[in-house]
Order: sequence, then structure tokens, then C-alpha cells
Amino acid sequence: MAKKKFQLEFTLNTSPKLLYSRLSTPSGLSEWFADNVQLDGKNFVFFWDNAEQVAKLLMKKANEYIRFQWEDEDSDTFFEFRITKDELTGDVALIISDFAEEDEIEDATDLWESQVNDLRRAIGL
Repeated sequence: MAKKKFQLEFTLNTSPKLLYSRLSTPSGLSEWFADNVQLDGKNFVFFWDNAEQVAKLLMKKANEYIRFQWEDEDSDTFFEFRITKDELTGDVALIISDFAEEDEIEDATDLWESQVNDLRRAIGL
């Protein structure tokens, strides 16, 4: 069964630069996304309890977006963090793109919402 792309958007009252540092560095990702993150070349190694998962960095643009692909996933799937700033209000939004099986999208959404709550705490919101 093919995975389906879904997107979530969260408004975060912080600067794009501060947010990007939490999305693109091993130390920043360790604050909210995983127990520990290490960099191995272009690969980010994520650790949770006794589990380890490797994601390849596909592309990035400072303070705008970063895209990863899990090592064990299909080549047409990825997860991406994109930062947008509303020119009028100054609101900063984090847009997360990910892929999941149709019947797993709700669980994946719940997991991302929980992770973003941890991110909010990490940046003091």
C-alpha cells in the first residue's frame, strides 16, 4: 500500500533562525524530536530508548526548510520542516510534511502534535 503525503501547520511565536536551529542540528533535534541525535556525514542518527533510526539529509536552506528521508523508507517519501513568516502579521509557522499509510495518518498526526508541543517547551513557548 502506497504511503500518502500529509501536511500539518503550527504557529510558533519565535524567530525563523531560532526555530531552524532546533530543526537542523543534532543538539536542537535532541531537545524535542529524539532522545539523542548524532551526525554521521550527511546522515542524522536518531535514538529513542533502545531504538535507532537513520535519516539522510536530502536538502536544506537556512532558516527556511530542511528535508530528510528515513534510510529504510521508499525513495519517494520524506519528512520536511518548512518555516514561513507572514509578512503582515509577522507570525512564524512551521509546516511539517510527512508520509504515512492511509490508516496511520491520524496516529502520525497525533505524534507530530505531541512532538511539536515538546518543541514549544524547548524554545520556551
